[in-house]
Amino acid sequence: MTRAKDETKRSDGAAWWRRGPVIAASVIGGGVLVGLLAPPVFRTSPTTTPVIVQTTARAGQMVSAPQVSFGGVSWRDYHGVLLPYSAGDGPHDTAGDLASGFARSPRGALLAAIHIAVRANVQWGSRVFGPTIERQVTDPDASALLDATRRAYERLRGDRPDGAMLSRGYVVLEAFRWQGYSPEAASLDLVSAGPGDSDVTARAVARFQLQWQDGDWRLLAPPGGTWVGTAAPVDSPDGYVRFPSGGA
Repeated sequence: MTRAKDETKRSDGAAWWRRGPVIAASVIGGGVLVGLLAPPVFRTSPTTTPVIVQTTARAGQMVSAPQVSFGGVSWRDYHGVLLPYSAGDGPHDTAGDLASGFARSPRGALLAAIHIAVRANVQWGSRVFGPTIERQVTDPDASALLDATRRAYERLRGDRPDGAMLSRGYVVLEAFRWQGYSPEAASLDLVSAGPGDSDVTARAVARFQLQWQDGDWRLLAPPGGTWVGTAAPVDSPDGYVRFPSGGA
């Protein structure tokens, strides 16, 4: 826990967990990565209760835990959050602060889940979350997710110009665990950490599911258009595959 704090301090010397109400709210919300849409539901004691969400249509065909190599993966800053990039597995298009073009492979699915989930966050403004959700999130609840994100953005942006980013991110990607993978569908859990109450690091595990559609991975929208039911607090990344260097 101390290590996560030490490795995520910014260059100006201010501790990342003291950086403002917008970020504090995001961490306590729907799974750290996608928090700002949700109320403070993670103030209870950590638990390892499994996250229960909808399953993909082809879940029965998925391999339980494919091996993923991080060789050749680089970690780059995205508004304060370090994200993984691979020349072979994507993203191959990062124009306009967006990310698309992922390989039809386990590593491509993992990278797609991370990049799409992060960019679907209200924090980066409507110029990012809007096209991300419209183009890269699928399922009937995608429109509900977009509507909820837009409403949250309007509540939070204050006098900022429409489309403006709300704040930098203060989230660390620590680990993941497969629920299953096939060339058609994938399901995985991501553990992320951020500032919680009383300067204590808060961790959450969130489940993300993908389908291969129109030549790229698409993230399934959360049930009801809210991430709350896809995430749960967790007290450590033990038992998960830890990300090398960039995250944990």
